[in-house]
Amino acid sequence: MIRFSTLLTRATAALILGSLLVLAGCHRGSTKGEISAASAQGRFDTTIQAYKGGQFLVDGAVLSALDTGSHFAYLKDQGKLPKTVLLERSDDSKIRKDHLQYMARMQLDYGFTVYYDDGGTLKQINPVAVKARQLQDYHAPVAMPDQMKGKDAAGSSMEDQQQQHY
Repeated sequence: MIRFSTLLTRATAALILGSLLVLAGCHRGSTKGEISAASAQGRFDTTIQAYKGGQFLVDGAVLSALDTGSHFAYLKDQGKLPKTVLLERSDDSKIRKDHLQYMARMQLDYGFTVYYDDGGTLKQINPVAVKARQLQDYHAPVAMPDQMKGKDAAGSSMEDQQQQHY
């Protein structure tokens, strides 16, 4: 009968156990950048919600993409910029492509990592794949009807006011 030294036996057992742990870690069933939503509760520094028209709900306030970017700029100035941000759907809107594009831009600008809920699985936003877009304010300039051009707020024309002054 061959006797192995106890040191060799223990080293072999540790090596086998280590390889089993490595193999088990590789076969979790998820891909890179994805985690389950149930296991991620309380794991994020900041949570914001998607809202209508490319807007966001941040701490209960509806903000445009530009204002949300300003919020993160303020947090950066204060030294309180989050490292991870979770984008969730709100009661009023689901997460749309423009939400992902705006968050991708903020991720590039401020250096935090953004995850979003995609049907129970949290996925990390890839700014290159999502095609990050410039932040925009929600309120676009209002087009003025032709009959209102050249009139002041009271409805009188500018020409009438010029004639009154002369």
